[in-house]
Formats: sequence, C-alpha cells, structure tokens
Amino acid sequence: MLSDLVGEKGHVVGIDMTEDQLEVARKYVDYHTKEFGYKEPNVSFVQGYIEALTEAGMEKNSFDIIISNCVVNLSPDKKRVLAEAYNVLKDGGELYFSDVYSSGRLTEEIKNHKVLWGECLGGALWWKDLLQLAEEVGFSTPRLVTASVITVDNKELQDVLGDYKFVSVTYRLFKVPKGKTNSCQVIYNGGITGVEDCFQFDFHYTFKVGDVVEVDGELANILTHSRFKDDFTFKPPGGPCEPCAVKPKADTVDPFELVSQLEKQSPGSATGGCCSTKSATCCK
Repeated sequence: MLSDLVGEKGHVVGIDMTEDQLEVARKYVDYHTKEFGYKEPNVSFVQGYIEALTEAGMEKNSFDIIISNCVVNLSPDKKRVLAEAYNVLKDGGELYFSDVYSSGRLTEEIKNHKVLWGECLGGALWWKDLLQLAEEVGFSTPRLVTASVITVDNKELQDVLGDYKFVSVTYRLFKVPKGKTNSCQVIYNGGITGVEDCFQFDFHYTFKVGDVVEVDGELANILTHSRFKDDFTFKPPGGPCEPCAVKPKADTVDPFELVSQLEKQSPGSATGGCCSTKSATCCK
C-alpha cells in the first residue's frame, strides 16, 4: 500500500527485528514492482529495532512519515523510540502509530509477567506518560485519532491486572516548530489521494471540501508546517465564514474518555486488539 502511495519516485523502508519476517517480505518486492509498473523497486527492508533506527542505517532528517502498528509496547524504552523517530523525520514529518495504553502506570508484577508482556499489555504505557514523553522529545502534542477497548477474558490474568484498563489507540505526532500559533480558518482543497471529498485528520477534525473550518492554534501550526500545507487554503481568524462548517467538538485527549463516548453512541462496538512484532515503516 505504501509503495503504491509514495509512487515510483518515493521510497519505503520496512524495519523489523526478526530476520524471518524480512525474508518473507523481500520475496514480494519484485512482484509489487511489476504490479505497480515501476522500473526499479521503491521498497527496501532492513533488520533492526524501532528504538534504534539510526543504528539500523536510517539517516537523520530523511523521512516524511513513520508508521508503526501496535509494537511500541514491546520496547522497554519508549522515550528512545520517540527520540529515534524524531531524529530520522524531516522537519514537518509525522509519526503515525497505534499502540496499547493503560489507565495508569503498571506495577512491576505486571511489567515482568511474561504472558502479559507477550499479549502486549505488560509493556503498555500510561497514556498520560505518552503526552509527557512526546513533549520532552520535541514532538507536538499527540493528536488522538481512534481508541478501542482491549478486553481480557482470562480470569487468572484479570486477577493480576486488577483495576487496570487497556485501550488500543492511534495517535499522530508531528515534528513542527514550537511556539504559540493563532487559531485560523482553513478550507480543505481535496488533494489527498483516497480522501478527495472528506478528510478525517483526527477524532476532532473532519474536513469536507469547500467547508470553512476553524482549527485550534496547534493544528494550524501542524497544517502549515507539514506535508498537508498545500492541501489547505488558510484564512485569518475572524474572516468571512461562508460556507461555514460546524465548529469541532471540545478536545478530548483521554483515550478512555473517547472510548466512553463511542460506547454511548454505539454500545459494544469499541473493541480492538494488537499485533506483536517489533517493527516500523519509514516513508519519504
């Protein structure tokens, strides 16, 4: 999918800790090169760890986006994961990833429980700690995209977990300049492949082509300093608002609060899970 999206002039690097996974992936590089009509492959795979991207050969300030699917919980050093991602991203780049988060800081018993670790729960980060670590590393405040409940049906494991709750969450983190930015009105131009008519940026903001939407200062900063800058027309605060979209909901940063809202809207639908391979995908 990413190979197709970035096009023949773009490049995708897949990184994984297990050589067996990489061997399987490499078998299909030629197939997709021919399928997409490329003269040369635009995908490569390397062995390494998500918390050691530069050691695996990823150049600093070289990627537009890093994508990771529920594996950060398997790294013992979450801050290093974020720091490495920040280092290899270009200015304006994005870390777009899903992972497992807990309702509080986990006990040592839970962290050292082999089964819970293997089930992606023992290594889960308290969601509030993600906000703190992102700020320390230099990222923008994480933008909450989706959240879903992770259920534990095993009574023995549930007894160990006690009152801790878990959610699978997708966040967007951007490498953009720091500083206060004023809110502004934006109009989505419809230039993003696959979402030409309606672009859902995160849980709070969905942009329809032609609608004027007032965005907060933080999002205004992200849109003007990222790959999305050419996909929007920017209007100063207080300008004309025709046609005017409804203002977004008040910000929700707590994924458990988001899950609660979703369950009220559609009871029983907010469930999810995760995968368990320590990997990342970097695109430029």
